[in-house]
Amino acid sequence: MQRQIRKPDHVAGRFGVLSGLALMMLLSGGFASSVAAGGDFVAEPENYRLDNYLAKVPETLRGAIVIHAEALHEQIAGGRELILIDVLPLPRKPPDLPADRLWRTPPRYHIAGSVWLPNVGLGDIPPDFKRYFAENLARLTENDKSRALVFYCLEDCWMSWNAAKRALEFDYTEVYWFPGGTNEWEFMDYELVRGHPVKMPEFENE
Repeated sequence: MQRQIRKPDHVAGRFGVLSGLALMMLLSGGFASSVAAGGDFVAEPENYRLDNYLAKVPETLRGAIVIHAEALHEQIAGGRELILIDVLPLPRKPPDLPADRLWRTPPRYHIAGSVWLPNVGLGDIPPDFKRYFAENLARLTENDKSRALVFYCLEDCWMSWNAAKRALEFDYTEVYWFPGGTNEWEFMDYELVRGHPVKMPEFENE
């Protein structure tokens, strides 16, 4: 029987109401349905997912190793050297926000030891974010493309799938995809810690 993962209140609680709504809009591309046509099965696409990022994901990613919370926790506890990469998108301050309105970066709680690289899981990634992603992977791996990378976001979040696929296209050879993300990690009662994003570039043409 497939485990039903409890979805924590990451919108109204850990992200704050307004910033959580912005996050949901960014992930879902609006309020498109997350129910897969024809039931639960989702075929693995040939290319990147371009929209409706918060939707049912495939069970596989060609070239990557799919891992779940228990196995990942065991590897971390056993001292395995893994580079954990959180790719949850981060809503940024609206350019038209009045000067007298306070903007706070929404908090993110993720797996201890993770590096948070927001927005690198977009399907159509701007060139500056592609550079940001590539340069940070090179830094984290010390230019060793055989180092083990683990990508995650939330449960049923295509951004982690896209990011792992992109790492494969950058020729990294040991890529793990953790589709349950922090939802599954919290469901298993494993620890989450406050994360801080690596400074992002500005979007081009914005």
